[in-house]
Amino acid sequence: MSEPFQGHTPGLLADRPSRALDLEEFRSNGHLLVDWIADYLKDLGERPVCEPTAPGDVRAQLPRRAPEQPEPFSEVLSDLEQVIVPALAHWQHPGWFAYFPAMSSPASVLGELAAAGLGVQGMMWSSSPALTELEAHVLDWLVDLMGLPQGWKTSAAGGGTLTSGASSSTHIAMVAARETCRGRTGAPIEQMVAYTSGQSHSSVEKGARIAGFGHIRLLDTDHDFAVKPGALNSAICQDRRLGLTPASVISALGTTGTTAVDPIAHMGDIATRERLWHHVDAAYAGSAMICEEFRHHLAGVELADSYTFNPHKWLATNLDCSVLWVADRKPLIDAMSIEPPYLRNSASDSGQVIDYRNWGVSLGRPFRALKLWFVLRDHGAEGLRQLIRNHRTWAEDLSTRIDNHSSLTLIAPTTFALVSFAHVDGDAATRALAQTINDSGRFFVTVSESDTGAYIRIAIGSTWTSRRHIDSLWRFIEANALQTAETPTRERH
Repeated sequence: MSEPFQGHTPGLLADRPSRALDLEEFRSNGHLLVDWIADYLKDLGERPVCEPTAPGDVRAQLPRRAPEQPEPFSEVLSDLEQVIVPALAHWQHPGWFAYFPAMSSPASVLGELAAAGLGVQGMMWSSSPALTELEAHVLDWLVDLMGLPQGWKTSAAGGGTLTSGASSSTHIAMVAARETCRGRTGAPIEQMVAYTSGQSHSSVEKGARIAGFGHIRLLDTDHDFAVKPGALNSAICQDRRLGLTPASVISALGTTGTTAVDPIAHMGDIATRERLWHHVDAAYAGSAMICEEFRHHLAGVELADSYTFNPHKWLATNLDCSVLWVADRKPLIDAMSIEPPYLRNSASDSGQVIDYRNWGVSLGRPFRALKLWFVLRDHGAEGLRQLIRNHRTWAEDLSTRIDNHSSLTLIAPTTFALVSFAHVDGDAATRALAQTINDSGRFFVTVSESDTGAYIRIAIGSTWTSRRHIDSLWRFIEANALQTAETPTRERH
């Protein structure tokens, strides 16, 4: 008989369950937390969009060591309110117009809570059958709701999976592209070339590096920031003359800087002819395809091998929730599958189920589909369409106001709900205007750059933004737009 462990009294853990596992206390604390979240969201518009803070402020208020003894939940909630929240950038604020939206909604929050409470792991069908089947089913719903090719459904040759973000989805697609090219040509990885717009998201270049591509070509764009029609063909011809192996092309349906849309059909035709893997990055704008009036941007998407978009950007679903579809799941599974004996089971061996661990990098997978399911059922497709249409209408109205202002100029078409503009007096005036907007505490925007100079991006898409917030933003811009390039840029504190 082994000696009892000396670090605690024998039987103590069994006789006295931890307070942390008391379900009645959990019930009570859960009500408190939901009430706190509801109050936070209700009063969020009264806070500054970005709380004034300096590096190290939060850590200076935290104990140097973790607690040895349990602490009351009331103290945790108090520190959340007094230490954490005052040092946040409030992405759900109605005045948040920076980057792209990171949407949320009450239904999505509750779906996330339900997923956390269930605490299941979806690495393969047998580890959580309902997780796998709901994920496949909801993504098949979205194929229909967004007018995408029927072959992308899991009932056909393709299928969809949920990942942590479009960056992850793109990285996965590029690995599949690499392996497909290697199997077809036998070319070494360092000889392979990936092609994308010079306006593509940084994740595309990072994905090429992660996948080991030897070369990435950034293609020239036109005055609307979309890939020039002849740029891809010219780059491929040049690389073939150099003895390189074209392997993949990535089209953007809504670039980060201006939401430009590349000529997907043209690039898809070339990719098909040259036998390149064609990936479409629709991270932000893909949500708009739930509305039929945007679907002309999908022309040629039936030629794509893979496609990604983020419901967590513009479809009322909180981070993280990104969709990756493939036209043919076999190359993806072939690239990602490793079959150790401890993961073998009769369901997988039958070939009748999906094991999503073979569709990406991660073995462990959370129940992401649950919150997306909650959102689709709570809003309904028509509710989500109205959300998208409202944001687009407000963006168009703001664009018209900017276009009619003598001191401001649009630098790109307002294709979706992103407005990109500059001050006519140049970069210094543009940056000064953006700084003035952000210093107000009421709104937050970002500045980007193109070959023609700096410009301000206003991304309309917060769950809690309404037309009155857009009108208020415009009045503020109008009142401050007469500052010139000589106006000094103020520091934020």
